[in-house]
Amino acid sequence: MLDLQTLPPNLPRPARDRSRQAAPQVFDYLREKIVSLVLPPGTVLPRAALQDLFGVSSTPVRDALMRLEEEGLVDVFPQHATRVSPIDLSQARRAQFLRRSIEQEAVRLLCEQERRAEAVAALRAVLARQSAFLEVGDLEAFDGEDRAFHATLCEAAGAAELWALVRRWSGHIDRLRRLNLPIAGKAPQIVRDHTAIADAVAQGDAPAAQAAVRDHLSRSLASAEGMRRSHPDYFRD
Repeated sequence: MLDLQTLPPNLPRPARDRSRQAAPQVFDYLREKIVSLVLPPGTVLPRAALQDLFGVSSTPVRDALMRLEEEGLVDVFPQHATRVSPIDLSQARRAQFLRRSIEQEAVRLLCEQERRAEAVAALRAVLARQSAFLEVGDLEAFDGEDRAFHATLCEAAGAAELWALVRRWSGHIDRLRRLNLPIAGKAPQIVRDHTAIADAVAQGDAPAAQAAVRDHLSRSLASAEGMRRSHPDYFRD
């Protein structure tokens, strides 16, 4: 029988930053673990156990769960339980549309900048870290750098606030991406895609950069049905 009072035993205890409010830290930690599938769909998130894990009162936990519910990453059943939500393919499709629109415009703007060398250097630094994590097989860290690449792209184009919007909408497609990641050849393909984007930006070739972004951001949903067949309990329409 499922124990509604405990968390998964592999969940590491987070470090607390006493200079920051507790609720955003609880939210950031839980969101990262949900997106990385450390907390997979269907996982129960008992509030008392979360309070103990973070060493906080009920209020920060409640506020964090409310934000996760707003992003569609948890389902809250009042007086019963809170569970990590299934991957919603409809929301993943909307996020893909939003990301492609914003990031294609971001690379166009970067390609038009005369001083884009700093942006390219930042992108290549993320690529170097990604490649290093791929070498040692650390897919969780690799996935973090994957998201960092796209954040860097938007920030360099002066669209940091839009990246925050993208992040809020991308929880479902990010989980689909993470589910795809262990497939043979997937991580090297991501590195190749990111390299193509950075190279096109470095050359100031906007059409090539936009095509590379479009192709890269279309891959996750292309494999959605296969992932759904192999993990039927992880999805909903």
